[in-house]
Amino acid sequence: MLVKAKHFLFNNNQLRGNIPPTLGLVQTLVTVRLDWNSLSGPVPPNLNNLTSVKELYLSNNELTGPLPDFTGMNSLTYMVLSNNKLNGTLDIGNSYSNNLTVDLQNNSISDFTQKASYNMVLKLVGNPICQGNGATERYCTIQKSNPSYITPTNSCTAVVCRSDRILSPNCKCAYPYTGTLHFFSFSFSNLENSSYFRTLAESLMSAFQSNQLLVDSVSLSDPTVDVYSYLQFRLQIFPSALDHFNRTGISTVGFLLTNSFPIPNYGSYSFKEESYCCFAGAKKPSNTGINVGAVVGSFVLVLFILGAGFYAFHQKREAKRAVQQSNPFANWDRDESSGGVPQLKGARWFSFEELRKCTNNFAEVNVVGSGGYGKVYRGTIASDQLVAIKRARQGSLPDALQFKTEIELLSRIHHKNVVSLVGFCYEQGEQMLVYEYIPNGTLKDALSGKSGFQLNWMRRLRIALDSAKGLAYMHELANPPIIHRDIKSTNILLDDCLNAKVADFGLSKLMEDTSKNYVSTQVKGTMGYMDPEYYTTQQLSEKSDVYSFGIVLLELVTARAPIERGKYIVVVVKNAIANLTDQYYIHDILDPTLGPSAKLGGLKKFVELAMRCVKDSSSERPTMGEVVREIENIMQLASSNKNFETEFTSSSYEGSSDGSKAFDYSGGL
Repeated sequence: MLVKAKHFLFNNNQLRGNIPPTLGLVQTLVTVRLDWNSLSGPVPPNLNNLTSVKELYLSNNELTGPLPDFTGMNSLTYMVLSNNKLNGTLDIGNSYSNNLTVDLQNNSISDFTQKASYNMVLKLVGNPICQGNGATERYCTIQKSNPSYITPTNSCTAVVCRSDRILSPNCKCAYPYTGTLHFFSFSFSNLENSSYFRTLAESLMSAFQSNQLLVDSVSLSDPTVDVYSYLQFRLQIFPSALDHFNRTGISTVGFLLTNSFPIPNYGSYSFKEESYCCFAGAKKPSNTGINVGAVVGSFVLVLFILGAGFYAFHQKREAKRAVQQSNPFANWDRDESSGGVPQLKGARWFSFEELRKCTNNFAEVNVVGSGGYGKVYRGTIASDQLVAIKRARQGSLPDALQFKTEIELLSRIHHKNVVSLVGFCYEQGEQMLVYEYIPNGTLKDALSGKSGFQLNWMRRLRIALDSAKGLAYMHELANPPIIHRDIKSTNILLDDCLNAKVADFGLSKLMEDTSKNYVSTQVKGTMGYMDPEYYTTQQLSEKSDVYSFGIVLLELVTARAPIERGKYIVVVVKNAIANLTDQYYIHDILDPTLGPSAKLGGLKKFVELAMRCVKDSSSERPTMGEVVREIENIMQLASSNKNFETEFTSSSYEGSSDGSKAFDYSGGL
């Protein structure tokens, strides 16, 4: 698997020693970055075997000896070996790319074979060859960047903006969302060619428009190449509706940029945003830049190819890991760093063989769900109990401490409206969680009709109350409190009587310091449900769950996805309320299967509660305990409505009901 790597990115890593010749054996490589280290010795001659490499960076090291033969590397577009001690004659052959840029500044190059015919970008400043005259002169002058470039405007000479606003390319005065784009793979070199920048701006706008984001235009300025040879731009994104973005607009645009949608011909990048000017309390979130998983994977590759000593160390570590997997808890240190042996309450350990048998060798016919973590299988354990087995796929396994923390957290949650953990498996390199089986699927499936039954108004209120009680228990009665962090309609499950249970705690966070009302953490969650204040400040609180729950409440009313045809459900409901013309409340956006809105007792109060939950400011949102009490009051109002229908109708789900009487949400079983 290692010999199929495409990107070898180890620039600025304080590496020492020689470049291993085995690097030339990885012929699938496209990008090699070893610049800004302390590597010494010659450049391995077999690097010319890397015929697929487009970008080779070896600059700012202590490399010596003659230049290697690059005549076989016909795919090269950018070769940077500047600031070394290389000598000899440069010969790049006659089959080089039409876009090839060669940077050999500050070496000891004495001659260049193609100096009379080479018409691409070549930088030889600081080499002995530049002391002569003639054909080399054009290669021996310092080339300037284009810091003065800015996206042109469309004849806006008559438009004058206030000092605190900026003129957009489309002649609108607005407050743009601003940041810096850093490209990690410099795939072109001529910064004076503005067509590159126009293409980039068009690609960005195309991405925003295809995702139906409220963006009017983008402006690029100050293209530069930093000390690591990374291309960077200043980016301004202008809103299309008002003169400023709201928190939701910032979070959706920022989410798209920080998740690196592909930009043709520009390679991978990161976006480092600046604090937005137009709402209080925004803090600049950190940008992790390079994916941690990619760095770890690349580090393993380096260990593999650097030599036998590293290989022996790696084998020893793998042997130790195998022992831990065969009996993980017995081998964990009982200190604070490891957390000691897991303290479980009511959950049991399953062997891999038990779970393999009860799922018929993890047969596809038993798959009941899947996601980024892995697949979920239905199975029957020895006690004839149906269970759902969540099996982590290879590549998504959390470390031992993280897995231990998760099962400890799940094992101590005991509430009728929270899915129970039955047990877990941690052996043979597998991590599996075993839950009680919830037969009627997700709330999302029920609302979409996929489950085969309809939910009438009273049943939807009951589902809202059940899931609110589960969340309120986590926030107010669990010790320490737990923030779910990924509340959505696919994480609310319905049992055989359509009682709701909150599920999937993969992103949950403990509120271990209860003196604070938030936890500072990297932003995670699901687009459309994510609290914009959490996205902006990186401060997670129980009110972040409240916001997500408010989106679920709006789904219960409309049966619409949070983002549908590019329209955000919060905005849709706000507009429906603002444009109310008929006698019934938001009739036009109601789920048609609910019937006439006049028969839906408490509908107006329910929607008002949902809209309070999705307030931009967390301080204006209710707590989950308050949400529980309000839904109980709404259910009483609905049951007193003269048009009141029972919880189950012939068109909905035929099953038992536990009534609509209010009860304490502490979850006594």
